[in-house]
Amino acid sequence: MEYKNIIHGIFKSRPNRFIAKVMVEDVLETVHVKNTGRCKELLVENCDVILEKSDNPNRKTKYDLIAVYKQGLGLVNIDSQAPNKVVKEWLEKQDYDFIKPEYTYGNSRIDFYMEMDGKKFLMEVKGCTLENSKEAVE
Repeated sequence: MEYKNIIHGIFKSRPNRFIAKVMVEDVLETVHVKNTGRCKELLVENCDVILEKSDNPNRKTKYDLIAVYKQGLGLVNIDSQAPNKVVKEWLEKQDYDFIKPEYTYGNSRIDFYMEMDGKKFLMEVKGCTLENSKEAVE
């Protein structure tokens, strides 16, 4: 998985779970947050963030907030779609005969269904953005 049109910014605030205010080249921008979790341990005022500039001119926001620098921890990806994209890319390089994302199983939706040599597999993918004493917490 590769991000394009990456720029740095300085996080200022998060008025709601979908948007944040970020300084980008001396302009306060409203950006889309790709994670609806609280992320309060990560998104602190004046922290460095990574944004991806959208190539869609019709969007309400020009940028997506995808990662944040956490002192003592490093760069933390907070794009909630990234784990499944990365796993899908990895699965496609394996020897599976069939891969289906977003598989319905009973009343549930499972992240991936795969088949290999007549065997069937289900996989659920989890991401983590809560940090406590430099450890990831579910």
